[in-house]
Amino acid sequence: MTSKFQNKKFIADINVTPFVDVTLVLLIIFMITAPLLVKGIKVDVPETKAVRTLKKGKDKIIISIDKNKNIFIDKYKLKIDKLTDYLKRLVSNKNQMVFLKADKNIPYGFIVKVMGYIKDAGIEKLGIIAEPENKKSK
Repeated sequence: MTSKFQNKKFIADINVTPFVDVTLVLLIIFMITAPLLVKGIKVDVPETKAVRTLKKGKDKIIISIDKNKNIFIDKYKLKIDKLTDYLKRLVSNKNQMVFLKADKNIPYGFIVKVMGYIKDAGIEKLGIIAEPENKKSK
């Protein structure tokens, strides 16, 4: 009694095509999502001696002002007149910390104006982001 499988040999080669396909898909996913993980806008913040390090967490809101006076919450660009309404919708707890990160070349008057819009939203805790003096001198 002979079987039809007795005359056939096993193929010992490994097909790597599915492995390469999955690897390339994962690589593309990581290439797309990696830049999105960085929060906020690149801003050249002022330096000062007394700086505390921000604790990591998702409960902070960072408002950035770049050198062109563009206002961002994370990477979302806002007009200054829409800032108060947006913050009222975004912040459920009035004791939530909001941090202002402004370029060091922005006029002080504009920063105070933005701070006024933030206070109009009912936010009581507002912090300013700066860098230690010795960090940039290295």
